[in-house]
Amino acid sequence: MRGEHATPAALGFRMPAEWEPHAATWLTWPHNLDSWPDGFETVPGTWCELVGALCPHEPVHILVNDAAAEAEASTLLRGAGVALTAVTFHRIPSDDAWMRDHGPTFLTRRTSTGGELGAVDWIYNAWGGKYPPFDRDAVIAGQVAAYTGARRFEPGIVLEGGSIEVNGRGTLLTTEACLLNPNRNPHLNRSRIESMLRDYLGVRHILWLGDGIAGDDTDGHIDDLTRFTDASTVVTVVEDDPADENYEILQDNLRRLAAMVDQDGQPLRVESLPMPSAIFRDGRRLPASYANFYVANHLVVAPVFGDRNDEVALSVLARVFPGRRVIGIRARDLVWGLGAFHCVTQQQPAC
Repeated sequence: MRGEHATPAALGFRMPAEWEPHAATWLTWPHNLDSWPDGFETVPGTWCELVGALCPHEPVHILVNDAAAEAEASTLLRGAGVALTAVTFHRIPSDDAWMRDHGPTFLTRRTSTGGELGAVDWIYNAWGGKYPPFDRDAVIAGQVAAYTGARRFEPGIVLEGGSIEVNGRGTLLTTEACLLNPNRNPHLNRSRIESMLRDYLGVRHILWLGDGIAGDDTDGHIDDLTRFTDASTVVTVVEDDPADENYEILQDNLRRLAAMVDQDGQPLRVESLPMPSAIFRDGRRLPASYANFYVANHLVVAPVFGDRNDEVALSVLARVFPGRRVIGIRARDLVWGLGAFHCVTQQQPAC
């Protein structure tokens, strides 16, 4: 860790839960046609819907490649009826649009004069080197941290924001398929990875699920599987069809969750989310999941797919997030890029 002699945890920093108050949401404007081959046309409109939903509740910061990209994004947003008073553009070039993974993981701590923002700048390698080039994405976390004035920490390990989920009280959820994958940190075993998570995120209790859903090119990110909705409750996706390739994977995760306890030794309350019917494009199974929602101030944005389970999923989320408005935004075209709304957002917590 450059320039620091103590870990974030030792300094009193922690990663807040996503439902804790936000200072802002960060996004990267989409531009990589290869991420949505023959299907990019509708994707910027999805960003417009997302930004329009977020702006009444918190400021939105958007990375754009250059002045021309900023002008195009501004025109599209205005055309969609989005007032830009809550939007700030940053001309920070990117390779792709997945802010959850190439952005920083924000931390906070209480001080005698108020609060302080921290940022963990993980090594980014495009999910195990799958999608070069990623050199511009690899430096975004540091650039965003610098703009916010956050105290920056560099653990020197590969990790993406979509692979971790916290309850803000000391418990973290992740998957073996992702964090133990040799394409990330082959020199680190489970024990050492757990130690790094404790040191850099201020957690003390780590829970491991197994595999990810079919079609997930991230090797099993937790944000397609299981999410905390309060300090002791998780929602987890469950497939009802025993013939579906996700059935046994998700049943195994459900069994694991049933045996898990939180940082205080209390059993987790486990709520089930349905899965949408399988979505295929060009012969490929897409990682469509209702778990890939984003929690903003007073709001939950969930992906919907024109599926019979859309309303069921939204009703579950409304029940577990009382006091927040839950909305669905169409994500069938978005998920052709192999991600949804949690993947494209990164919360900056309020200090």
